[in-house]
Formats: sequence, C-alpha cells, structure tokens
Amino acid sequence: MEKKPFLTKAQAEAIIRDVPTPFHVYDEKGIRERARALNKAFSWNKGYKEYFAVKATPNPYLLKILQEEGCGVDCSSYTELMLSEACGFTGSDIMFSSNDTPVEDMQKAYQMHANINLDDLTHVEFLEEVAGIPETICCRYNPGGTFTLGESKEGFQVMDTPGDSKYGMSEEQMVEAYKKLMAKGAKHFGIHAFLASNTVSNEYYPALAGILFRLAVRLHKATGAHIAFINLSGGVGVDYRPEQPANDIMAIGEGVRKQFEEILVPAGMGDVKIFTELGRFMLAPYGALISKVLHFKHIYKEYVGLDACAANLMRPAMYGAYHHITVLGKENAPCDHKYDVTGGLCENNDKFAVDRMLPEMEKGDIVYIHDTGAHGFSMGYNYNGKLRSAEVLLREDGSHQLIRRAETPADYFATFDFTPFFKK
Repeated sequence: MEKKPFLTKAQAEAIIRDVPTPFHVYDEKGIRERARALNKAFSWNKGYKEYFAVKATPNPYLLKILQEEGCGVDCSSYTELMLSEACGFTGSDIMFSSNDTPVEDMQKAYQMHANINLDDLTHVEFLEEVAGIPETICCRYNPGGTFTLGESKEGFQVMDTPGDSKYGMSEEQMVEAYKKLMAKGAKHFGIHAFLASNTVSNEYYPALAGILFRLAVRLHKATGAHIAFINLSGGVGVDYRPEQPANDIMAIGEGVRKQFEEILVPAGMGDVKIFTELGRFMLAPYGALISKVLHFKHIYKEYVGLDACAANLMRPAMYGAYHHITVLGKENAPCDHKYDVTGGLCENNDKFAVDRMLPEMEKGDIVYIHDTGAHGFSMGYNYNGKLRSAEVLLREDGSHQLIRRAETPADYFATFDFTPFFKK
C-alpha cells in the first residue's frame, strides 16, 4: 500500500519560509478524524474513554485538540502531570501509570485526584505512606510467560514476553493488593495491562480484553471488589511499512465488544468501563519529520546526509525501526537509487534508512520522514550539542502554526553557571 504525505511540497516550502528545517509537523485534520473513529469504535461502552499517552507527544496544542475530542491523558511523571494540569485536565480525566515512582510524583497524582495505577504490590503501602488511599484505584497486571496470538503454519505467533517485563503484578499479588486496598478504604477498582507493543493485528485488543475480562471476574469472586474499569492500555500499532496492513479500529472495537458480552455481562459486570491508552495509534501517522538534504558521500556505499539526525528521531538508531521516506516533489519518480540516509551525529547508527531505494536526490531536496507523530520529537536529546527542533501544526484550513520553537544555544547553556570561570 502506498504511503502518502499529508502535506505537499508547496505546503512544506511555505512552512520552511517561517521555520527552518528540521522540524516535526502534525496534521490536525488527521488527528481529529482518528480520535472520532476511535470513539465511534467503542461507543457501545457507556463509560469508554481514551487516555492519550502524554509521553508519546507531549505538546499542549496537541493535547488540547485531543481534549476537545473527548480524550483524557495518561501520565507517567511529575512533569507530565504538570503539563496536563496546565492544559485543563483534572481528576478522572487523568490516568497516572508510573513505575519506580518518586514520592513527589505520587503525591502530585493524588493531589490532582488522578486515577492512580499501581505497578507493584509494595506500592500499596508506599501510596498510603506518602499520600493516602483514594476511593478509586487501579492495579497493573502482568500474566508472566509468553503472550501468543493466533495460530499459523509455523505455530502460535509470539507477540511479546510479559514475563521479561518489569511492569505489573502477578494475579496472586493483584488479589492481595485489592484486599489491602479495600481494608484501607478503596471502593472502586481498575485493571490495567500492556502485553505487546505496536501490534498490527485486529486480534490483539480482543485477545487482551478476553484475558483481562476473565481476570476481572476472578478478582471479583476472590475479593468482592467492585471492578469499575478495565484499561486495555496501548499496543495497537500503525503500519510503518507500506506493505503492512493497517489496523481496522472498527473491527477491533467490535472484537472487544464480543468479549465483553461473552465474559463480563453474564458475570453481572456489564457496568465495567473500558479505557484505552493509544499514543502511537492516535498520533504516529499524523506527524512527520521534515528535513533537507545537505551532503552526499560516495565511498563503499552511497550516503545522503540530512540536516536532521537521531537527536530528532531516535527510533531508527535505537531500535532499527523502519520509517518510510518520501522526497517531496518526487513522489512519482522511479526509486532507482540505493542510499543510506544519515544524520550528522558522531555515531554510526545515526541512519534513518539503510540500503533504501529512493529517487535520485539532490542538495536542498525536502525529505518527509513518515509516522513520527508519536515517540518522535518526545524521545529527542542533546547529544553532540544537537538542539531539539521546532514543532509545527498543519491546521485543518491548510494554514500552519508554530507550536514549539526550536531550541537555541542559549537553551543548551541555560542550566550551566559559568560565573566561577569569569571571576576577576
């Protein structure tokens, strides 16, 4: 399947006149359409709510768009809580899912009346000691072992290995946590779990839902606790590669509904609210890294050097992740040149693509790197003294707005105190 940019070369050039490359650009129209499609897919559940994972794209302009579309936020740190608070998110519109949690982070979440998601059994006492036990509380589940999905000629498809994950509690610990929390005044409980990352399968969420719905029934029987909500978390991915199938969110929502009707309703638990936490699915396709070609290098391979680097998008360097590349204005040109597309970091893994077939490229070409709307800008860093890029919003009417300026050297030096070096 062909991957198409959400902006034209002319639109990119108009932005570049105001904002030098590199920068991340986001598509407001696409973001709103995705949020509406997700809400429609789960509209069968009266309490449904999407809690966008702030860590994926922590920008207030984007959070406000999602808020207008009925979304809450999932936070994992003190700063993310502060950002969400500044955007007007309060109380149950916030999930706080952290691990190895500092005292001040937990206290902030408690003070904001967020839905706190405990990662470990020991956090029950920790929460009581540093803040208090709220009436509504969530616990994170880890089933251990290997999570498989479906059967093919090669056997069951291994999706991930929860047993190797640092997150969550065993079922026995969940029972103990619920009983302790109930004794300390908790009245309403949530279940949260994340078993696989970036799945491109309509079967993942329904399979996860089945696991958590059956767990909910067992926990209710074992403890008598009222299960108020079940958070399916993230894991629904996007088709980074053109040949990958895209997830069908309507089919996914229907698959979860069937599990709900088969498992929870007969158990008298039809009032359970369903939550999701889809950072990547919500925003990745609606963000792009825009860069320009700076240099070429002809040695044992052909290299194209961009003015962006892994500090702007670290997924390829960190994970070997694939991000599709379009040369704007050359969408219909033959991809008959093989390049390694690189950045300028002093690291050999600073490559956006290796042996990628692309159109013949020239200095000044505008390069559109797809699907950077989640875990793109947010994973940036300052190694080699590189400065974080600007972020731009492509409005629904075709206009553009700067929603984060690029860093300057003054920002880089702001946390230093040079006074001792300049004393007379």
